[in-house]
Amino acid sequence: MASGVLPAAAVAALAALALAAAGPPPDDAPPPLPYAIVDTGQDRCYDATREIAYPTAGAPLFGQDAQYAGQAPRYEDSGDGTVTDRVTGLVWQQDPGPKKTWREALDGAARCRLANRDDWRLPTIKELYSLILFSGTDPDPQSEGTRELQPFLDTRFFRFSYGDRARGERVIDSQFTSATRYVATTMHGAETAFGVNFADGRIKGYGLTDPRGGEKKFHVLYVRGNPRYGKNILVDGGDGMVTDRATGLLWMKVDSGHLKAGPAGDGRMNWPQALAWAEGLTYAGQSDWRLPSAKELQSLVDYARSPDTTGSAAIDPVFEVTPIRNEAGERDYPFYWTSTTHASLRGGAAAVYVAFGRSPGWLPDRRHGGHRLLDVHGAGSQRSDPKTGDAADYPRGRGPQGDVVRILNFVRCVRGGEATPVEKGPALRKVAASPDARSGDERGAPGQRFIRRLDRNGDGKVSRSEFDGPPERFSDFDRNGDGFITEDEAPRGPPPDRPGGRRDG
Repeated sequence: MASGVLPAAAVAALAALALAAAGPPPDDAPPPLPYAIVDTGQDRCYDATREIAYPTAGAPLFGQDAQYAGQAPRYEDSGDGTVTDRVTGLVWQQDPGPKKTWREALDGAARCRLANRDDWRLPTIKELYSLILFSGTDPDPQSEGTRELQPFLDTRFFRFSYGDRARGERVIDSQFTSATRYVATTMHGAETAFGVNFADGRIKGYGLTDPRGGEKKFHVLYVRGNPRYGKNILVDGGDGMVTDRATGLLWMKVDSGHLKAGPAGDGRMNWPQALAWAEGLTYAGQSDWRLPSAKELQSLVDYARSPDTTGSAAIDPVFEVTPIRNEAGERDYPFYWTSTTHASLRGGAAAVYVAFGRSPGWLPDRRHGGHRLLDVHGAGSQRSDPKTGDAADYPRGRGPQGDVVRILNFVRCVRGGEATPVEKGPALRKVAASPDARSGDERGAPGQRFIRRLDRNGDGKVSRSEFDGPPERFSDFDRNGDGFITEDEAPRGPPPDRPGGRRDG
C-alpha cells in the first residue's frame, strides 16, 4: 500500500475534476475525507500506573488521547447482517462466523453474497484497524475468566468471542486477519499476514501456519465500500510539514531524533516525557502539535515497505526517520509513542506504540540454547510498552513472544484533523479485583500464585522492580543471586509485611 507524494496543485486539480465528474453523491457515498480517522473511543486519562482525573493544560501528563476528541464511530445496523460506519463509508459483515485459514478468508470474499452483494473483500489492515476501540481492557494471556474484560471492538454491533479454552485456546486468541501480507517474514522465515487482535488491542503479523500443525485459523470480517480508505495522499509542504490530503492530518517531516529531543538528546523518551515534549513543541512555525493517537499514527504506516525488503522504515520516504541499532545490533528503525493508554484490569501502566521498524521478540533458541532475537510481529505492528521504568528489567522482553521492551521511544507529532479539546472526563472508576481476576491469581501452588501475581512482563519470574515486599527482603528469596525470584524460590505466602500482597501490579 505505497503512498504517492503529489504536488499540492496537482492534488487540488484532481479533486476538482473528480467532484465535477461525479455529480450528486449517492446515499452510500464515502465521506468528504476519503480516509477519515475514527476516534479510538478512549475517554479516560491515566498516569504511569492508574486512572486519574483529566490533567489541566500545562500540567504533567496533559495531552492524552482522551483529551482530544475525534470522530466517534457512527455505526448503523442494517438488519441484514451488515453494519455501516458512516464515518469511514465502509460496510462490514456483522458476524465473523467460523474461523478460517488466511487463504480460505481471501478466497471466500469472492463467494460471499451477504445482503445480496457480490463486492465483498477481505479488509486491508488499515480498514480492519478502523474498528478498534481503546475503551477495551488488555487481559492477562494466562487468565481464564472474561467477565470483567472489555473487548477492543463495539460488541453492540459486531459478534465477538474470546478464545475457546475447551479447544486449547488462550483467552486472547481472538485474532482477525486482514488481506495485508507482510512484505518480509517473521519468526523463522514464516509467511505472515497482519491482523488485529480485538481481545488484547494489538496489530501483529501472524504466521500463516499454526505451530501445532496445519494452517492457522482466524476470525474474518468482510468489508465493502469506499475503495479509497487507507490510501494516503501525502504532500510535502517544503516547510518541515507533510500534509495527508486523505486524512486531513499534518505531520512533522522529521522525528524527535532529528530534533535531538529527550533527556539524552537522541530523540528517545518515556511516555510522560513524550506527552510533555509534544505539547510544548514549536516546530515549522506552529505550536499546536500533539502526540498522535494510536489510529492517527497507524494511518502513516506504509505496509509495502520494511527494513528487510526496502532497507527502510515502514513509512513513505517523504518522511525522515532516525535509524537505530536494535537489541541484536542490526540497523533498524524506532517504535513511536502514541497518546493512547493500553489499559488493563490492573490499570494504565502501558501505552501504545507503533513499530515502523522490525517488531523484535526474544524466543528460546532450542538449537543453541539461550534466546534469539527475531522479528516476531513485523514492521507496522502496534504493541505497547511500560510508560516508565528501566528496560533493563526486561532482559528477555515480555509476553508470549518475548516482545522487546524499550520504554524510551521516539515521537512524530501531528496537528490538524478532527481533534476537539476535552476538558473533563467521566467519573473515576473504583478499582476492585474481579472474581475472574482472583480465580486466575489463586490457582495452583503458592509459588505459582506468587509468580502470576507479580510477574508483570510475562517472563515467568519476578524481578527486583516487580517485587512488592520490603526491598531488603528480595535477596532472601533470590537464593541463586541471579536477580530474579523463580517459582521454586518463591515464598509460600504473601510477601512479608504486606498482608495479601498487591493485585494492581
